[in-house]
Amino acid sequence: MTYLLSGDLGGTKTLLQLAPTTSPYRALFQQSYPSQAYPDLIAIVREFLAAAQVQLGTPIEITAACLGIAGAVIDCAAYLPNLDWHLNADKLAKALHIPNLLLINDFTAIGYGITQLQPADLYTLQTGQPRINAPIAIIGAGTGLGQGLLVHNGAEYQVVATEGGHTDFAARSRQEFELFEYICRHKQIDRVSNERVLSGAGIVTIYQFLRDTSNISEHSDLANVVKQWESQTAAVIDPARMISELALAKTDPLAQATMHIFVSIYGAESGNLALKTLPYGGLFMAGGIAAKNLPLIADGTSIAAFNHKGRVSDLLKNIPVHVVLNPQVGLIGAAAQAARLATTIGFGL
Repeated sequence: MTYLLSGDLGGTKTLLQLAPTTSPYRALFQQSYPSQAYPDLIAIVREFLAAAQVQLGTPIEITAACLGIAGAVIDCAAYLPNLDWHLNADKLAKALHIPNLLLINDFTAIGYGITQLQPADLYTLQTGQPRINAPIAIIGAGTGLGQGLLVHNGAEYQVVATEGGHTDFAARSRQEFELFEYICRHKQIDRVSNERVLSGAGIVTIYQFLRDTSNISEHSDLANVVKQWESQTAAVIDPARMISELALAKTDPLAQATMHIFVSIYGAESGNLALKTLPYGGLFMAGGIAAKNLPLIADGTSIAAFNHKGRVSDLLKNIPVHVVLNPQVGLIGAAAQAARLATTIGFGL
């Protein structure tokens, strides 16, 4: 039996999925691997295919594969700096005996996954007035900040990759100007990108800024975790995750203030992206942070900042805004591209 292989590769984990060529979104076998524990991707895929063969009880023949990579893909090759992995599509295909293998950026995979989502996979922040075949914009804060665009070509949507997360952070208030200056001073830089603020590390930076410049008291447990993180000693709990958990529980004023600033900036930058692309097909907030902090994203702060654009605010109020709840949207997109590749080469679809 022939199969499609799809994957979502990140610095922390590598998620792989096997599906039949006749039904690319029906996962027959799926497994997650700690990326740092392996010398390269080939070792992970070989282990995965061996486990799949045992699980499914049949020889595994991969006709097409698509892997979403947390890094830039140039000329069918990618480098993952957090792993020191150098990936080349041709070399991977040869080593793994896969006749057709495609590498795409992980946010490009998310873009293709957006078109396959169901209503249950989304939480709508603003209904707007959606238009058929209109542009779709994606923004996603996680380890970094991704941004992308989908444009309809008359037959289907195509993903346009961007590096919009590295655009300049635009302060909107005295407090945000002070945050900008704080980051420049402590990071010893003279330019601040949006990713410096809208990411997991950005949450910690906002927390540090408020801790050092406000009179809000610290939660002792959180203070210890952040100090361990600052000193680069092993922290049991990720500071960003702990900050958001305490904010959601409403048990720590400093964590709550941190996430309020973060959510507001997230909404504002989403609005900036919407102004540049006019995505009347919808703006989708992907990435792990939005879904995991949905009550904070949905409390009105984010969408208020999204729409607060002066004379052109009414334009944005008509744009649908959704939070992506399905954490496997990138894997879904990779599966879609693997199926497309199989169709192109004429394998049983």
